[in-house]
Amino acid sequence: MIDFEKLGTFYLGRIFDPDARKTTAEPLLYDAKDLTTHAVCVGMTGSGKTGLGIGILEEAALDGIPAIVIDPKGDLGNLLLAFPNLAAADFRPWVDEGEAARKQMGLDEFAAKTAETWAKGLAGWGQDGARIARLQAAADFAIYTPGSRAGLPLSILSSLDAPPAGLADDAAALRDRVSAAVAGLLALAGVEADPLQSREHILLANVVDREWRAGRNLDLTTLIHAVQEPGVDRIGVLPLESFFPAKDRFALAMRLNNLAAAPGFSAWAEGEPLDVQRLLYTPEGKPRVSILCIAHLSDAERMFFVTVLLNEVLAWTRRQTGTSSLRALLYMDEIFGYFPPTANPPSKMPMLTLLKQARAFGLGIVLATQNPVDLDYRGLSNAGTWFIGRLQTERDKLRVIEGLTSAAAGEGLDRATLDRLLANLGSRVFLMRNVHDDAPVLLESRWCLSYLRGPLSPAQMGTLMADRPSAAPPPAAPAAAPAAAGAEKILKYGTDPFSAKTVLPSAISQTYLRAPHLPAGAAVVYRPALLACARLHFVDLRQKLDAWQTARHLVFPDPVHGTLRWTEPRPAPEGEAREPLPGAAHENVPADLADPKRYAQHEKDYKAFLSEAFTVDLASLPAHKLTANPGESEGDFRIRAAQLLREQRDEQVAKLRKKYAAKIAALAERERRAAAKVENEKAQLSRQRVGTLVSFGTAALSVLLGRRAGGLGRAATGIGSM
Repeated sequence: MIDFEKLGTFYLGRIFDPDARKTTAEPLLYDAKDLTTHAVCVGMTGSGKTGLGIGILEEAALDGIPAIVIDPKGDLGNLLLAFPNLAAADFRPWVDEGEAARKQMGLDEFAAKTAETWAKGLAGWGQDGARIARLQAAADFAIYTPGSRAGLPLSILSSLDAPPAGLADDAAALRDRVSAAVAGLLALAGVEADPLQSREHILLANVVDREWRAGRNLDLTTLIHAVQEPGVDRIGVLPLESFFPAKDRFALAMRLNNLAAAPGFSAWAEGEPLDVQRLLYTPEGKPRVSILCIAHLSDAERMFFVTVLLNEVLAWTRRQTGTSSLRALLYMDEIFGYFPPTANPPSKMPMLTLLKQARAFGLGIVLATQNPVDLDYRGLSNAGTWFIGRLQTERDKLRVIEGLTSAAAGEGLDRATLDRLLANLGSRVFLMRNVHDDAPVLLESRWCLSYLRGPLSPAQMGTLMADRPSAAPPPAAPAAAPAAAGAEKILKYGTDPFSAKTVLPSAISQTYLRAPHLPAGAAVVYRPALLACARLHFVDLRQKLDAWQTARHLVFPDPVHGTLRWTEPRPAPEGEAREPLPGAAHENVPADLADPKRYAQHEKDYKAFLSEAFTVDLASLPAHKLTANPGESEGDFRIRAAQLLREQRDEQVAKLRKKYAAKIAALAERERRAAAKVENEKAQLSRQRVGTLVSFGTAALSVLLGRRAGGLGRAATGIGSM
């Protein structure tokens, strides 16, 4: 068995010999970094396209590469059906009852048969349960169902939030994001809108652009009001009422309002926020394969979600550092309708932008479709790898050949060779054209580690995700929460409050903090405390650390003695006022706070508290001289470290290949010459045998015919010496 576990390579299958019409023992090992130039997989139903795609995702997960998977059919959730023990009991809940009935088998018997088949299939490709266990340990797998509670819900209404400051400064990127967000929203509302001609699109784009540039987030309610009252007098050079009269704006507002009022719309606001970083990694930094199932959505809802997602992925990509190594995958099955060659749906522009720009940041894109005419030729020209399976019609084959020859112009890829290789492809047999290789090859895709049982039902997705929280985690408490807790206790603290404002010496600055979420009509009592603020500078030359932090605390006096309790400082809320609220009561200020002479000691006490309480703990990887940045979580540091190590690995592999390339080429040439010599000697031996046989025949004829055989003997000698 040839070892296929190599650094930075994907085991996709084995080389298929087109002349012998059989699979060889040579594994096809695909360089992971080649996927940064993207890939396209084309094949009709039954070609094995889904199995090849799942195999690519499995290999990526084994290599620590996270992935976002857009699943329009619901069958890519099969990635979660990985059973290291290969036991019948593991397969039993997932086997197809209808298929078992057709084979006249009970479910237990059919599950046992399926488990046996899977074990034999894996063994035939050099795989086993241990490799499945490695797959499960290498990555976290999750199924998200936006707009539904079947799997993990995913909130996408945050797509109307203002983009990060860096993106807002990029005019082209901001323009694309605004256009795509508006187009997706209008598609969801059932409004066909051209970005250049539609007044609905132009009006909403103007509103969104204005609010985002001001750093303000939007929601659907705000947008509906803005449609009716845009806050501008002109759009372009025309008056607003001439460009888009109030009556027509009201009609658009009604369509958006109907969308917001729809019973199922609330599901779009539930679940985890659409955060690409969290879709790719767990909070602990473990790679994640996030399957985003959209099989349950309508066409308009699918277009809206895919458009929003692609824009979020594009924004995330632009925040990454450049790399030549594969950082993450974006896989989309059944691309039909999202990237057509003629029409311009909202999803097309962000997808085309990703295909052009993502490779520089290590994001590989894999697109799968049944028909090559589903893809825009500009996208095809950006795909470095093509996997071509069995096609439905001769026209499809001609389209693929045309695309391959145009993409590989000048590389010696001729139509006759492609036509021969594509002829009579069987199931799971693909032509792979990789621009990083010298020539196309045929491969048979390997047996998947995951159990391919077909599309999952919503109930089955729910079963797989049952052990995970189905709702978004509760929002983090604001920094002012401790102060609010203190405000609840003030009615029991100290002496009875009085209504007069406290008068302090002019040397003491006095301010008033308001508790957050103060109920209407609540009685307000101000409690005295020391507001201490500081800026902390952390420096460590050895760790290359130079960071600043801001501290802000409230220190309350002891209720009995009136001295400040430095063991219990609380984070101070923002929002200061120079005057108290009308009608508020005030507690008595103790001497420890009312005497200006004591503030020098308070400053010393605060510094002592900060020196003890504030430290910077940084994760590190000493062997590689890598240290976390201040404020960087351990999970984010793990992600950054893993990417750095992957880049170093790919660099070392490239150096080794370059170092031994000449030796390998020389050995290959020696092997070629030896093979040619063997073939030449075989040919000579064959000719000698023919000459011997002819000579022997001539001698026999001479005995029989005498001298009259002389001419024949000379002819035979001539034949033998040719």
